[in-house]
Amino acid sequence: MEDVQIKLTSEKRDFLGFSHLDAGKIIELFDYSLFIKNKRKEKSAESNFLPLKDKTVAMIFSKPSLRTRVSFELGIHELGGYAITLDGQSIGLGSRESVEDVAMLLSRYNDAIVARLHEHAIIEGIAQHSTIPVVNALTDLSHPCQVLADVFTLYERSLWNEHIKVVFVGDGNNVANSWIELAGLLPFHFVLACPEGYTPDQGLLECARKKGISKIEILHDPMEAAAKADVLYTDVWTSMGQEEEKEERIRIFSPFQINSAMLREAKPTAVVMHCMPAHRGQEISAEVMDGPQSVILDEAENRLHVQKALLVKLLNHDVYRKFHLTHRLLNASKKTKS
Repeated sequence: MEDVQIKLTSEKRDFLGFSHLDAGKIIELFDYSLFIKNKRKEKSAESNFLPLKDKTVAMIFSKPSLRTRVSFELGIHELGGYAITLDGQSIGLGSRESVEDVAMLLSRYNDAIVARLHEHAIIEGIAQHSTIPVVNALTDLSHPCQVLADVFTLYERSLWNEHIKVVFVGDGNNVANSWIELAGLLPFHFVLACPEGYTPDQGLLECARKKGISKIEILHDPMEAAAKADVLYTDVWTSMGQEEEKEERIRIFSPFQINSAMLREAKPTAVVMHCMPAHRGQEISAEVMDGPQSVILDEAENRLHVQKALLVKLLNHDVYRKFHLTHRLLNASKKTKS
């Protein structure tokens, strides 16, 4: 199947991953996310800001969801649109109904498709056969919306720079894969500390390393990896579909818990991140998760703001472009006056 990770044309825009974006487009998205976030605080102003007015978004969920569903559904509503939530099993995506038929049919009804699925090939198929934008809300391969929110959380705190050391402790899963893919676009130091045999997708890893933009390390000693870290990041040890491996994974991953001892290895200014849901006492200790260095709830909230910005970019590019033109003019004016 053809590579449709990101498709940004005059006819159709998809967001399936990071591979065809660049650093400038990501920073533009973050600036618009800040605008969206601040606008939400101005309740009276927000009521007049409806860039998705009369737009409908079909949301397909083949996996359980809390943050993804609430943040997308609420975000679409706040932007003036309407979300239609579909259960992937009820649709019979790929069984009762072919991927091609679902994609073509939903394209006739809606303005965009947001999908949270198992197989990444299915979302690629949806994007290939739809005529409307498609957003990857999670697959077994990647979780780009989550990582956008993560980096935005660091960006808005003025912590993001090319020297930042982000240490992902745990499984080389879909979230780790998206961090690695991002490392092929934005320069930073990324370290994955994982047990032997739990490494990330080799294709994504090789591709990111070949670009030579970031320093990417795969280590198997979590304490060594955590040394001088700016960010300690973790995720559950047992993802959806791996329940039968739970006891074995707890045994193997137990040395990889983010706790006070590991946090002491990081920089004193380090922040702790987790994409949630979290299991206190397994991949992260309660005292660290609920401690002063945790920004876990901030990144969870930021899913809402980043995804709203992304939807405006995909569905109302004129509004998105107008903001950035105005933003550039204001910055140019400030530089001239100074």
